[in-house]
Amino acid sequence: MKVRIGFGFGGSAHPGDTGLFGRLVDNLESLGFDSLWVSERANGLTLDPMVAMSYAAGRTERLKFGPAVMVLPGRNPVLCAKAIASLDLVSGGRALPAFGLGIADAAEHQAFGVARGDRAAWFDEALPLMRRLWDAGEDAVDHEGPRFTLSGVRVQPKPVQQPIEVWLGGFAPSELRRCGRLGDGWLPSFTTPAAVSAGIATIQEAAADCGREIDPGHFGALVPFVHRSLPERFVARLRDRQPGLDPAEVIATGVAGLADRLRSFVDAGATKFVLFPLDEPDDWQGTLNAVADECLPLQT
Repeated sequence: MKVRIGFGFGGSAHPGDTGLFGRLVDNLESLGFDSLWVSERANGLTLDPMVAMSYAAGRTERLKFGPAVMVLPGRNPVLCAKAIASLDLVSGGRALPAFGLGIADAAEHQAFGVARGDRAAWFDEALPLMRRLWDAGEDAVDHEGPRFTLSGVRVQPKPVQQPIEVWLGGFAPSELRRCGRLGDGWLPSFTTPAAVSAGIATIQEAAADCGREIDPGHFGALVPFVHRSLPERFVARLRDRQPGLDPAEVIATGVAGLADRLRSFVDAGATKFVLFPLDEPDDWQGTLNAVADECLPLQT
């Protein structure tokens, strides 16, 4: 299986200067990274993922790009499908759509206008509908559901990728089963190799129950690291979500040793990785070079 390594920007570690972000995008391509990923935080410092991906598409020829991850509940599925299809077309098939329910944050829920308890049902209706809108074999789409009613709706032009592959995040049991039912790949964050191995088994079982099969090469992980000490807000969030977990198990300190961490994930069955800093580096270019030197020899 092919190992692919991407680099992500998000949270408080995002280059705010447009010129710097452009140079980093250029460097990701020249250094040989497989992909660029941008987190979505409506209330955060991150760029809007569609804007950031479009900007990257115009500056590069090979680099793929995706959101890590884009919140689907609250988005109009027709307009979202249209935007991603257009991005995939103008980039020559380099879009990597990845969707999730959104983080457990009241301000984020307010931004998307969907109650926490309604997000899963919204997602389960919207994603299959978007797949139909992308499908070159289905011209006009009719749909009547609890949230959306369409009659003869088209998304044109269609995306280059047929089918376009959709990655899902999350590691709760319900999220794993959803990935088996609806996803083409899995990209969890703040997780361990053991959890990834168990998650892959659950996803494959759920996929088989639905008569589906997920490519064994479509399992990965977002692997965070810090340059200095662990940010307390991330430590507190991890303790709330995963009591008893040592944050050092899922957040690396420094770039040295990241390759060994990735090898552990490969042994667990993952092959697609997104490395991303949680704190702002003193030198973004130095960080990219160091990560490239440390990890890109693993890329096949």
